[in-house]
Amino acid sequence: MKTLQTTAELRAALAPLRDGRRIGLVPTMGALHAGHLALVAAARAECDLVVASLFVNPAQFGEAADLEAYPRDLARDQAVAAAAGVDVLFAPAAGELYPPGFATWVVPEGAAEGLEGEHRPGHFRGVATVCVKLLELVRPHVAYFGRKDAQQLAVVKQVVRDLNIDVEIRAVETVRDDDGLALSSRNALLSPDERRRALAIPRALATRDPDRARAMLAEAGIEPDYVAVADLDGETLAIAARVGATRLIDSVKL
Repeated sequence: MKTLQTTAELRAALAPLRDGRRIGLVPTMGALHAGHLALVAAARAECDLVVASLFVNPAQFGEAADLEAYPRDLARDQAVAAAAGVDVLFAPAAGELYPPGFATWVVPEGAAEGLEGEHRPGHFRGVATVCVKLLELVRPHVAYFGRKDAQQLAVVKQVVRDLNIDVEIRAVETVRDDDGLALSSRNALLSPDERRRALAIPRALATRDPDRARAMLAEAGIEPDYVAVADLDGETLAIAARVGATRLIDSVKL
């Protein structure tokens, strides 16, 4: 596996590999877990060349403390990615994708409105911009995203459609731990008691009913940012809530 840190290196490495090869992209923010590996496995099964990005995107964080707390371990992620079958790992510094003077943004509306868009102003501007940059740099045939971040998936599909980007967006089902909690890099920030309380989120989603879901969260002492049914690549029940200082999102397609 090659680990590349600049856009010039990435373009140079991919240029001779494009002819006749199907390229898959797995965008990540690192702290790789089994959910990411499911994306890599899907790409590995369908593509000749698998590129994964590892970039904690500062543009999609509203709170500096949240960005600083996000788990980072490049050496571990390199080992995990290599073992999973990634061919090229793109791990740029923030200044590589947002150099001095950067002033051009992709600002989605539509699917980006409400839910995360309401509670995290500017979040989807950061998501859409970095995704367009990665898609342009890698120029994959297919890009893989998890269904847990249902609104993100809907936004990326909308951006690709609206900007005529020649790529297929593939949704991969949410991977859950044995206790039902959706895998997330943020789970590592939960204390044992907070993790126990967080299990109310998948149980609430399992009701497939927003009113019952809210009641279940209230019983666990969790005040959600939202519990809502929305059209996110199909009718979806979505939840976002803080458990302690950690904000978790999860969803289930109805």
